[in-house]
Amino acid sequence: MKIKQLKPYLMLWSTQALSALGSGMTSYALILWLYLRSGSALKTALLSVSSYAPYVIMSIFAGALSDRWNKKRTMLVCDLLAALGTVIVFLLIKADALSAWHLYALNAFNGLMNTIQQPASEVAATLLIPKGYYQKTSGLRSFSQSLNSILTPILATALFAFAGIDLVIVIDLVTFAIAFATLLLFIRIPESDVSKQEKEKLLTAAGKGIVWLRENPLILTLILYLACINLVASVYNATLPAMLLSKPNGGETVLGIVNTCVGIATLAGSVLATFLPVPKNRVKVISFTLLVAMSSENFLLAFGKTPFVWCIGAILGWLFIPLMNANLDVIFRSSIPIDMQGRVYSCRNTLQFFTIPIGFLLGGLFVDKVFEPLMAAQPAHSLLVSLFGENKGSGAAMLFFIIGIVGVLVCLIFNLKLQKYKWSEKTVS
Repeated sequence: MKIKQLKPYLMLWSTQALSALGSGMTSYALILWLYLRSGSALKTALLSVSSYAPYVIMSIFAGALSDRWNKKRTMLVCDLLAALGTVIVFLLIKADALSAWHLYALNAFNGLMNTIQQPASEVAATLLIPKGYYQKTSGLRSFSQSLNSILTPILATALFAFAGIDLVIVIDLVTFAIAFATLLLFIRIPESDVSKQEKEKLLTAAGKGIVWLRENPLILTLILYLACINLVASVYNATLPAMLLSKPNGGETVLGIVNTCVGIATLAGSVLATFLPVPKNRVKVISFTLLVAMSSENFLLAFGKTPFVWCIGAILGWLFIPLMNANLDVIFRSSIPIDMQGRVYSCRNTLQFFTIPIGFLLGGLFVDKVFEPLMAAQPAHSLLVSLFGENKGSGAAMLFFIIGIVGVLVCLIFNLKLQKYKWSEKTVS
């Protein structure tokens, strides 16, 4: 990899990754703050619901705007406004006035900013990366995400325990300032020709992304596949804190350790994605990695009784996800024309991610209203108690078993459907 050729992208990637670490620490600390005060999986899950709802609803229009607007200015403005939202939370904490609805409003606002920024960031990356480096740079992105997954629970838990949430937010703002200054002063992002797009009506421009997907069934099928996986994964994300924070041998430290194992696994997977040669069939790699993930972690979380087993599940569930993401990224960037990427990525965001707030909401409802009451009503020596435990958290364990079965079925159905499509490195629509 020629470092000089990739210098602008590497500067953008590294500083944005640093900022993402700060933001992730704040989000993690706020989850701890809310769950420890409310004890409700539903209230905690609503943090993610409020974040993803505007992202899903507005994405299809954001892509059309992103294809017209200056990518750098869009990223800078969205980052700045999101940081101002974090400042408001900090001031509310200092005034001892922070409540759950403030966090929901903040997450909704940040979700809106991410909706506008994300397609601009995707196109900016494509403009900065030479085509031959798509898989390697995707591996780098997975690497930084994985490293953040390792560091976020460790740093956020430690800072939250010893210094409170105030210091976590201060560090978040410092990392934002570094990323903002780097993008503003040192990175030039080329712009594509948008003269024709500016003459189009917004709905017309947004609709072209949908039309393109309908004409490219492989891409559309992959998006719908990931939408179903995201539904399962978001139920998982809503359920994990409820189980690990409630189990007698769980707690904040155990939750942090399991999340750290997720980060270590994805870090190892990112190294694989960066250095493995080009596979013969990227679609088969995607299918295989998702099947491994869905058929391992959920069942080990459901039936495991110790942190060690939960950690093994986390490693098996996430080890190959960066490899999946890298191959999916190459297919998307190589297939979607550059002047269409903002619109297509935004349509992708709406279709692929609309299941995430639904999954978080269902996860919280199922834990609080269905499975925890069901397990609490079981006799001490019943089959369900022997399988999933008898204390609070056993209902969440039972839910992991259910979503494990659903996840495997989703993989088997879509893997059969994908067999009829072919894709090569030279495929460009």
